[in-house]
Amino acid sequence: MAKITAAEVNKLRKTTGAGMMDCKNALVEADGDFEKAIEILRKKGQKVAAKRADRDSSEGAAIAKVNTANSSGVIISLNCETDFVAKNETFVTLANDLADLALGFDNKDAFMDASFNGMTVAEKLTEQTGVIGEKIEIGSFEKLNAPFVGSYIHAGNKIATLVGLSAAVDGAAGAAKDVAMQAAAMNPVALNEEGVDQSIIDKEIEIAKDQLRQEGKPEAMLENIAKGKLKRFFKDNTLVNQTFIKDNKQSVAQYVKSVDSSLEVTGFSRVALG
Repeated sequence: MAKITAAEVNKLRKTTGAGMMDCKNALVEADGDFEKAIEILRKKGQKVAAKRADRDSSEGAAIAKVNTANSSGVIISLNCETDFVAKNETFVTLANDLADLALGFDNKDAFMDASFNGMTVAEKLTEQTGVIGEKIEIGSFEKLNAPFVGSYIHAGNKIATLVGLSAAVDGAAGAAKDVAMQAAAMNPVALNEEGVDQSIIDKEIEIAKDQLRQEGKPEAMLENIAKGKLKRFFKDNTLVNQTFIKDNKQSVAQYVKSVDSSLEVTGFSRVALG
């Protein structure tokens, strides 16, 4: 039997993120073969992953990253089962490292197949499931491209947002962050009226009509009054029409125009956990 040194155990631990005893046991089982020990740890992860496949993984870390040119951003959520794991420094570091990698991909499938420290992202998640003992997976993958992209991550990594602006003008960085904070706090359903799904509009009109009927309004008046209420819904729930949280005398669109008269919000993404 090969003699297993502390240095070898530590090297395997740094490579895989597994615990010291797990690494030692894997090296013993592999008779000192480093690559075989990695495979043993991966198989352990696969077994744990299979056992926990039906578990709820609603906790985790939502991370937003923007490239150096501020032309592209991504949000991923690294999901786990408990808040205890979500707050672990190693887990948050892994989430950030994966988000950095995700910047280079346009969709989740390509990202999951990407190489990460000698294995695919998917294999890394399986490995970490075995290490941590909880279901670990990528939940959300949101990509946003624009002439200028800014981001915001709310304290605790529970909410992450991206905002796209129409131009990289002076003040764009501050404006993008302010609007990204707005999106995090106010949870708009769409960028503007045109972006609201018709099913949501239909539902809001029916809710308004039911309320009006209960108030005793004549049936013939319901449609017009309901459409008026819909305008209020758009104001409260679409990003550019919302009242700007830092200055309630103007809308988000008006705030952006105050930074530069040509500036517009072109898109946003928001991911929330918990």
